[in-house]
Amino acid sequence: MATDKGESLHFYKFLCKKIGTERVVKLSRLANTIYDHGSFLQIISGSKGEGLDLKGSDIDLMYIHPDFKVFESEKAVVVSSTKIPVVMDTDDTPPCFTKLRLFFEKPHIYSEKFQQFFQTDCRGKYVISSELYKKVLFPYTHIGHVKKPGIIHGPCITDEDGSFDITLALQCNQWISPVQTWVTRSRTTWPSPDLISKITSCGVLFVPVGFKGSIHENIQWRISFSVAEKCLIFSFSHTQLLCYALLKIVFKEIMDKQEELKGLLCSYFLKTLLFWISEESRPSVWIPENIIPCSKACVQRLLYCIEYSTLLHYFIPDNNLFYLRFNCKNKRNLINFLNHLHNI
Repeated sequence: MATDKGESLHFYKFLCKKIGTERVVKLSRLANTIYDHGSFLQIISGSKGEGLDLKGSDIDLMYIHPDFKVFESEKAVVVSSTKIPVVMDTDDTPPCFTKLRLFFEKPHIYSEKFQQFFQTDCRGKYVISSELYKKVLFPYTHIGHVKKPGIIHGPCITDEDGSFDITLALQCNQWISPVQTWVTRSRTTWPSPDLISKITSCGVLFVPVGFKGSIHENIQWRISFSVAEKCLIFSFSHTQLLCYALLKIVFKEIMDKQEELKGLLCSYFLKTLLFWISEESRPSVWIPENIIPCSKACVQRLLYCIEYSTLLHYFIPDNNLFYLRFNCKNKRNLINFLNHLHNI
């Protein structure tokens, strides 16, 4: 056991040199927090927003559209002379997705710029089309500090080099009903009541992308928890953060360079996995002298999730992120790769 702890401490120090010490991560987060607060309409997300400056990481920026405000229901709407009120409509939408309906069903009262991405749904209600929203607004989005052509993928626009990802989100200031169970569900000690309270006070975001394959995909929006996820990552011990970063490096530097494995997993799956493991374990486990067994436990849990094609969304567990994600061949390839990784 002493040897195992010694190896873990040696590995921990090695990762600190390669990924960043606790102090370096804190300074990076402080700089990004100042950047966020410099403009209340902007959020740095992704690895850099989490305090990790990993090789090949792009810059993920979220801008909050200043002219819209989303409410969960008509009763919750607060009419403002400066905001267009929009109401969630989750009828016939998969978990984690919603339609966004105009509270005032008189689209002509709004400027022509906004009318371009309004359309009616199957019930004749005016909604904001996520597809039209991107087509209208994204061509005017600046990539970095230079206005140049971008490529739309998912809810984002990116440059040709893939160094920037930008999305234009809508915001709801309230913690909505579909995630109320996250607040009250049984857990060990993480996240703490104070952290839960902080997260719920931030509300949620909506990004312009629908459920792939849905007949209403073009008018659906995905509920985003980017701010909440950033708070959760910030609460990680440095050992937790290094385990997360190590998984990201392995999959980006090794897995995604193998044709048969490329694109099967993404950073969001790894983040979700860490959230579930962290919620089910005690913080005292995540210490430098345990980093090797902690890392192996993460790989083992990922193996289990792939084997049973089940990785539940952390905030809305009704959404299985691995549903129909793999076929028999690529599942077997993934399992073989992870078994080899686990046994190193």
